[in-house]
Amino acid sequence: MKFIPILTLCALPLLSCSSTQATSPVLVKTNSASKLSQAKKTKIGNKIWQNECGGSVNGLTTWNNGEEFPSMGIGHFIWYPKGFNGRWTESFPDFVLYAQATGRTDIPAWVLQSRDCPWNSKAAFQADFNGTQLNNLRTFLSNSVTLQTEFIIQKSQAALPKMLKAAPSVDRQRIQSNYQLVSTTTNGTYALIDYVNFKGEGINPRERYSNQGWGLLQVLSNMRPSNGGQDSARAFADSAKFTLDQRIKNSPADRGETRWRAGWHNRCETYAKAF
Repeated sequence: MKFIPILTLCALPLLSCSSTQATSPVLVKTNSASKLSQAKKTKIGNKIWQNECGGSVNGLTTWNNGEEFPSMGIGHFIWYPKGFNGRWTESFPDFVLYAQATGRTDIPAWVLQSRDCPWNSKAAFQADFNGTQLNNLRTFLSNSVTLQTEFIIQKSQAALPKMLKAAPSVDRQRIQSNYQLVSTTTNGTYALIDYVNFKGEGINPRERYSNQGWGLLQVLSNMRPSNGGQDSARAFADSAKFTLDQRIKNSPADRGETRWRAGWHNRCETYAKAF
């Protein structure tokens, strides 16, 4: 496989990054994720693992009810079966490329040979759950938590310039300011990292209901004014819950997304808790 870098030319931190619209330059100054100690990165990775998988090894390979694909790793990276092209941004193949690029030699050979998920239904996936392939994959994933955390952090670092490029020019200053205010605490930095992995950047036009997105861009746009520190972390958590409630309201009834509200709200509450 050929490695495709995750970071854009506007990768953070401390880089000047201009939008492709020459009339509206954007200065991207900081992302405190890059300043995290290894101990804090480990704690963030474990919190993401808890959020997505309940901290369990079996949860590292999951096919949720009502979904057309499985989710892999601590970040529940989406992996589409062949022929399925959903609205959600697929991320497991990118993680495999990232792991290869770092020199990992313990990636299961069958994963390297499978650009598409080899199971085309939850029933087939569950029938193979304790088979050699998924057991080998869970072993690799449980031994690469740090690597997965670094992958998720890089996705977060790449998000801000892309969001600013996608946002209306009149909103860019406020979005960037909110991002920087939220990043002034460790739990705020965790919130920015986790939410991108959880619900995306908010720039994919296919990730919309009633023309409204639910990614990090929308959460930052919906935030109330705040003063930095834990006030901004709380404002982010509240905005995330509001944004996800809007998603549920706009979602097709047959998806039954109301069932996820309590869990989503609980996850958002972790963003406002200092650690």
